[in-house]
Amino acid sequence: MPKDTKDSPAAKYRAPALEKGLDVLELLASAKSPMTLSQISQQLDRSVSELFRMVQVLEARGYVGASPRGDGFELTNKLFSLGISRGPSQNLLASALPMMQSLSEATRQACHLTIASDDRMVVIARIEAPGDLGFSVRVGYQRPLIHSTSGVVLYAFQKPKIREQWRTLLKAGATSDEWKSFEAHAEAALGQGHFTSASEYIDGITDLSAPVMSDVTTVAALTMPYIHVHDGVTQDEALVRLKTVAKTLSKSLGGPG
Repeated sequence: MPKDTKDSPAAKYRAPALEKGLDVLELLASAKSPMTLSQISQQLDRSVSELFRMVQVLEARGYVGASPRGDGFELTNKLFSLGISRGPSQNLLASALPMMQSLSEATRQACHLTIASDDRMVVIARIEAPGDLGFSVRVGYQRPLIHSTSGVVLYAFQKPKIREQWRTLLKAGATSDEWKSFEAHAEAALGQGHFTSASEYIDGITDLSAPVMSDVTTVAALTMPYIHVHDGVTQDEALVRLKTVAKTLSKSLGGPG
């Protein structure tokens, strides 16, 4: 945590209890697995007794919760829900959800909408495939941008100045080979207007993704985890429909149609 200078506003106006709570939330947000109170205490260089009540209050208010396996605390989706209730996200969701529903019904495939949050992509909306069978990603799901189809699209279609800023952030967490592959995928996506990739985690799924753009920036990626079903459309047709919806949504946000 950066030290506050003597003359900075943060140094002049202190709220120690609030700062401790924010430290806990930021630590859990960056953690790759649940953390015990002892681990939180160690990472923040504070005593267990100093943090016990703070964590209990955060849990009671619904911001953190015990992991399903009982091996520590983790963030809930409450902060995420507060974030997407803001104006820009609400406008995006209000426009996107009806179009996503129609896309899902026309293709018999699930689809989801992702945005970037620091170096990760976050799913902010999803529509499940119609019928009894299908694959979908839960709202709130996160993955590093450099390891996701949506991340390739979110990065590829940013304006050069923003891409340069992202490059500094993302490159620091990637190996040389990972970064070379990510940049190559981004260039391919930019040339095609979309990106497709076999899922790294589940056999038989091909991720199709296209950018959703406002008049200022690329705000989201519309992604479909495509599975071949006998009474559904082909992958090529699903991609055409996905790109059409992404362009229509972009136009509704003031972006290119």
